[in-house]
Amino acid sequence: MTAVVTGASSGIGRATAVALARAGHAVAVGYRTDRAGAERTARLAGQGLVFPLDLADPEAAALAVDRAAEQLGGLDVLVNCAGVNRRSPALEETLLDWQRILTIDLTGPFACAQAAARRMVAQGRGGRIVNVTSVHEFLPILGGASYCAAKGGLGELTKVLALELAPYGITVNAVSPGETATPMNGVPDDQDAAGLARPAIPVGRPGRAVEVAAAIAHLAAPEAAYTTGITLTVDGGLSLMSAIANQRYAAEQYAYENGAVS
Repeated sequence: MTAVVTGASSGIGRATAVALARAGHAVAVGYRTDRAGAERTARLAGQGLVFPLDLADPEAAALAVDRAAEQLGGLDVLVNCAGVNRRSPALEETLLDWQRILTIDLTGPFACAQAAARRMVAQGRGGRIVNVTSVHEFLPILGGASYCAAKGGLGELTKVLALELAPYGITVNAVSPGETATPMNGVPDDQDAAGLARPAIPVGRPGRAVEVAAAIAHLAAPEAAYTTGITLTVDGGLSLMSAIANQRYAAEQYAYENGAVS
């Protein structure tokens, strides 16, 4: 079995590459600028193949995925993990920055998935595509106009691809992480999430990259052949909290109006 993981020089991508290698896949490790990080991932995964990939150029990124698959001798799994985060008020967002985020977080993953799917169809043995989105595929966040639009689009793209590729034995799913303790989010690799208090998250901490990777590896496994077109959320219960602030306000207001508080 073979797998290509984009954005695998650190964080969730690295953990995913290692998890897939442990499950028996030969893994190609994609990176944008951090080759040293990608080579470390490859060593942890017991593999030697690393390759550059920049989603800002979707056509070149698709070619990079195809070449990596060629070097592996075929492709069974693609994990679209690469992406960027951004916050900007909608009234201040420039069209250039808006387009950049949509290119990297939506168009680039589409091009990579398309290249992978074409190869899988030609091989005739099915395959797995897993797109890494975000809880902000579903939940808006202040300053997240471009990021939420891109991740929401990637989630819906996942469903369309699942419909179209099912006849070829290819499943397409997404994993939407909540806050995860990774270098991309300012947390060093050697700092465990258990030491980071997050009272607003029901489990009380951010996620670990390995916890997200476990969900990805499950969806990439042969046992997940009957699961397609879903988004599996791994967020410690964060998405359950959307109504809590309003609920608390309503309770406090009720208590105030009924003389329970002064």
